[in-house]
Amino acid sequence: MLQVGLSLPRCPGGAAGAFPMAEPAAGEDAGTGREAPGSCPVTIVVTSEADTWDIDTSSCLGCGQFVDWDKMPEPQQPAQIPRDVLSRPPKELKRLAREGCWARSHAGRARLYPRLIQQVSCRLVTPDALVYRDVAARLFGTPSVSSHPLPEFLEGCPMPTYCLSPHGVTALKKILICVGALFPDITHSPLLPALAALLLHYSEDEAQCFESVSRLIASNAPHAGYIDQSFLAHQASCMTFGDLANKHCPAAHKLIAGAAENVLEVYSEWLSWLFPGLPFGYAVRVLDVFLLEGQKVLYRIALALLKQFRLSVTPAGLQGSDIKAELQAFVRNIAEHVTVDKLLERAFGIRLFSRKEIWLLQMANRKALMERGITVVQRRPSFHLAVDMQNFSSSTVTAQEMRLVWSWIPERFSLFPPLLLFSTSEHGCSLQRFYTCCEGYEPTVLLIKTTEGEVCGAFLSSDWSERKKSGATSGFFGTGECFVFTVRPEAERYEWVLIKKPELAKAVPRSRQRSPSPAPESRLGSSRDSRSSSPNHLAVPSPQRRDRLSPFLAIRHFLLPSKTASMFMSGSRDGIVIGGGGGQALSLDASLLWGHTEHCETFDNPPLCQENFQVQLLEVWGFQSA
Repeated sequence: MLQVGLSLPRCPGGAAGAFPMAEPAAGEDAGTGREAPGSCPVTIVVTSEADTWDIDTSSCLGCGQFVDWDKMPEPQQPAQIPRDVLSRPPKELKRLAREGCWARSHAGRARLYPRLIQQVSCRLVTPDALVYRDVAARLFGTPSVSSHPLPEFLEGCPMPTYCLSPHGVTALKKILICVGALFPDITHSPLLPALAALLLHYSEDEAQCFESVSRLIASNAPHAGYIDQSFLAHQASCMTFGDLANKHCPAAHKLIAGAAENVLEVYSEWLSWLFPGLPFGYAVRVLDVFLLEGQKVLYRIALALLKQFRLSVTPAGLQGSDIKAELQAFVRNIAEHVTVDKLLERAFGIRLFSRKEIWLLQMANRKALMERGITVVQRRPSFHLAVDMQNFSSSTVTAQEMRLVWSWIPERFSLFPPLLLFSTSEHGCSLQRFYTCCEGYEPTVLLIKTTEGEVCGAFLSSDWSERKKSGATSGFFGTGECFVFTVRPEAERYEWVLIKKPELAKAVPRSRQRSPSPAPESRLGSSRDSRSSSPNHLAVPSPQRRDRLSPFLAIRHFLLPSKTASMFMSGSRDGIVIGGGGGQALSLDASLLWGHTEHCETFDNPPLCQENFQVQLLEVWGFQSA
């Protein structure tokens, strides 16, 4: 533990303690220094529950009073920020922030940040600057040194101080103590101290910084939160990032899965890659866009860092190393690998799903954590969240191979250990028994070992009982989380085509509902009762109950250009089909002994093994609930 109970000196006076409020005009010489954001490490205060803070309640006024100017980097290409910038259309405002317009002037940031935050929609009753002054006066009293307990939400969290002076560090502590007093429901928030520290650099006094932080805490914008305020919410965000990394950074994800025993544990540190991991010059550029666009920005930046990390290392170089330490060291020295402009350009080049889809995923992850016993008021889990594969036994794959497959599936399901539902060696080669054993379980993992020794399979997001909703037709069902994969001879995963090519579809307007789409007739035959109906009918599951969360990547959320882009899974008395459109990724006959594989439009996959194959062994794995 590093003791942080210090009596800190009063801040120095003089002009150096304030931002120059007269901004240089465009083209005016305002210094030749260019920002060198990677030139100095981030200062961090480590806290623990036993700490108390001794607060020197002296104060001094003036914007920039909290900054150690010897540490503060010079602005990039100093220039005047247009004073009418906030009147620009939202799309143009985002573009300016992403391109670094705010980085041209410290004084410009100090002027813009409070005004941007005032535009954040928040709860009606939100503590403001006046409330802070009143509470701070009662907590800290007359100018003197007083001791205060560490706010609960800071336990175990890093508190970066960046370029703050000793007086600034004192002010930061006071602000966080008042946040703890006025927001008692916050139990865990790793982002909050870094956010307060960054804002304090550009605040005219403690009260203004506190009000800015309060508005971000109290934000009520739909699907656009700023700060996680409990361990449950934070861990759900970590799982959501893991899901996004799995989909958008497959090469880096595969590298991490091969080097780490616990992939979720690696991704649980994603936020610390940004704060306090990034140097000040990078962190404040992230803050520029974060204030406009919310948490989705942080996902983007972290994904871009992960992609860059993969380009900077080799799998051989990571053998036997601590992947978490390697990632942290890489982020600290990010200036050696990529400029902040290029990092942001790459981050916003990633085609993420809509804010609503990410919110649905986060809510699904939150629900899974609650099923594991994590509560809103809980600070830390009382058990290990990841699945231990040491005792895993299968006749189709090894424990190491299953660990790789488990790293591909959505985080909320990988919390639960695998449960064998069906095996042809145990239950026989019967399609009806296959359905009987698998119905009631959602999702499932299908594993197939051929007589040639090849191993392939599929992750299937929906219960096989959904097939009954098609009536007499052999309809497709499932969601965009389904994917097919190969394990031997090479391990590869093939996801829904819209994940790699989101430009193929757009979100469905609220006023429109997705209509059924046709599906091709199975290569292995069709239902006996399907002759009376069109064989090209895609059955869409009935509308969700009002009390049930809409599934992540449900096809009704998208306007698809092709009727063959969402054929995930289908079952009839004649066989099962996985993936459709121009072919079928996997199809098995009713005996479960013979199968076929080819390219399909839904997953854009090559044949997963020999095109016509004989099954040696088939297994279906479910997820054992807590």
